[in-house]
This record gives sequence, C-alpha cells and structure tokens, in this order.
Amino acid sequence: MPKVWSNKRERQYEHIEESQEDRGTSPERAKEIAARTVNKNRAQSGESKTASRSSVEDKSPQSRGGQRSGRKGSKGPTRDQLYNEAKQRNIKGRSKMTKGQLAEVLGK
Repeated sequence: MPKVWSNKRERQYEHIEESQEDRGTSPERAKEIAARTVNKNRAQSGESKTASRSSVEDKSPQSRGGQRSGRKGSKGPTRDQLYNEAKQRNIKGRSKMTKGQLAEVLGK
C-alpha cells in the first residue's frame, strides 16, 4: 500500500484484498486488484494528482460489478485504454484510429 493513501483507502484496500483471497484469487493478483480499485476510486474522487480520462469518466469498479470480467459483451480493453497505450508508445495518427485499428497497431 502506498503511503499517500488515507486511512479510509487503506481500509478499503485491505477489505478488497481479503475479499479477493476469500474468492480463491492468488495473493499477488488480489493485491493488484485491490490497488487498481483503490487508485481508480481515488482518481474519480479527485484525490490523485494525475488520472487518465478512462479512469475518471468510466464507471466505478463497485458499480461496474464485473461487467467486463466475463462472458458477455465486447472483450478486451476499451478504445480509450488502447488509445492511452498508443499515446505512451508515441504511435502517430492514433487519434483518428478506431478501436480495431488501435488493437491491430498495438498487437492486441
């Protein structure tokens, strides 16, 4: 747990981590899920200095309730997530690309 988290966020992290381990998730994966969830909540509530557009504008992890974790609907990352990765890799023309084109360029 990073030191910049408030007591509330530390409790939230511990609760999510324990919950994931109770479901049979490995300890490493449970820590990752808990950290990502807490960081996204911090971004949405304005507690973090930097946040991606997809973190701020997307549904909170609690309200999403695993909608993207399984069998139905589109699979893989969202267009905004692909765009952010393309931006990090400095891919030219990314703003005009569709989700499929971004996935193709990124090899996903």
